[in-house]
Amino acid sequence: MALFGRGKSGGMMNVIRCDEPEYLIWKWRPEGQEVNSTSRENAIRYNSSLRVKDGEVAVFVYKQKDGTMQDFIYGPYDETIKTANFPVLSSIVGMAFGGESPFQAEIYFINLAGVVKINFGIPYFDVFDPRFLDFGVPMSAGGSITFSIDDPQKFIKAHRLINFSLDDLKQQVKDAIVRRVKSEITNVPEKHQIPVLQIERRLDDINDIVKPRIEADFEDFAVKLRRLDISRIDVDKSSTGYHELREVTAQQQTRTINAQTDVNVKNLHDTQAINAKNMEETLRIQREEAQRAQRLQTETQFIGAHALNRQSDVMQTAAQNLGGGGFGGGSGSSGINPAQFMTGMAVGGALGGQMAGMVNTMGQQMNNQWQQAAAQNMAGGAIPPPMPGAAPAVQYMVAVNGQQLGPYTLDQLRVMAQQGQLTAATFVWAQGMPAWTPAGQVAELAILFAPPIPGGGATPPPMP
Repeated sequence: MALFGRGKSGGMMNVIRCDEPEYLIWKWRPEGQEVNSTSRENAIRYNSSLRVKDGEVAVFVYKQKDGTMQDFIYGPYDETIKTANFPVLSSIVGMAFGGESPFQAEIYFINLAGVVKINFGIPYFDVFDPRFLDFGVPMSAGGSITFSIDDPQKFIKAHRLINFSLDDLKQQVKDAIVRRVKSEITNVPEKHQIPVLQIERRLDDINDIVKPRIEADFEDFAVKLRRLDISRIDVDKSSTGYHELREVTAQQQTRTINAQTDVNVKNLHDTQAINAKNMEETLRIQREEAQRAQRLQTETQFIGAHALNRQSDVMQTAAQNLGGGGFGGGSGSSGINPAQFMTGMAVGGALGGQMAGMVNTMGQQMNNQWQQAAAQNMAGGAIPPPMPGAAPAVQYMVAVNGQQLGPYTLDQLRVMAQQGQLTAATFVWAQGMPAWTPAGQVAELAILFAPPIPGGGATPPPMP
């Protein structure tokens, strides 16, 4: 690991490098010299060759009266030792000796690319479910961690390099890992709501929970956590605590399922009751609207008849006055009075025209009111009133999804058939029918489902 050459002052010229295949911290010594074998162990010749590979850092430690100082040389580096690259060394070695005098320094190589892996195992410890603190379940855990040196200056401040032992560092790290993993698994059921009986299946979640706490602990060791792998959590399924917890958990789950089932059944019954009440209210509103429309039609007809009677009385009186005023000239005369006759004719004609206009207007208003009421009732599912002078139309009840709807007139059923709400298989019933019958088997309704007649665009005859 070291090559030798003799300088002109008789000192040893060295090639300082590290050829160790695996290491984390390694101290360089001149070849052939054992630890503390000579006082010249740390004597380095100025202009000696220094070789630092990529991923390494060479640390020169100088012990001076005012304390310890270091120069850090990061690889790759392959040059002679010069003050230009050694800021601390430039203040120690004077140029008066021409670089021939040795200087005292300890040289350590730190492997920044290497990682250290530690396997750990935790013997059985009890974990408690916060809901059932009387049942402790024994568990064990195991896994591995890997770490590396990320900041050599920070690492040197945290560790004495001259007495550094990697085995001691591994043991310290392992103790911290075991303590932290055990603590986190013990508190997982309460802090993170993970049931004790499900911990085995939640390894990934527990790794994510433990890793940030481990990284914080590694700050004390001045190393960087590369990977944490809790590979197993074993539950002692033969223990009494495991069986007792499993039994009480199953009982509670059964009670929860039964309670939820009862709630679901009650919600279903409540929903059905609400739907039935809404349907009943809808049918009641439809019946009231139909009755209101019928009353309105009856009242309209009554008012029209009353007005017509009043107009007849007025015309009868006018006719009597006309007949009496056209004859006799007054003072017992039996002749025709032309002036009175012409006046009576004018008054009679005016009254007749007024009466005809009122009758026409009244008829038009009655017709409009009947059409509006029929349209409103048809839109709301109510029964339209019969046309004046027409025989009462047959009304049918319709069975839909176990509910009885209606009654509906033939016109309403025709609209429902066109919209697909009424089919030939829909059961209907009307006054006088012995039982509910599919609409397609009722003679009066079968035409609603018949295919259209070709060339049916002819103009229908006028309505009566």
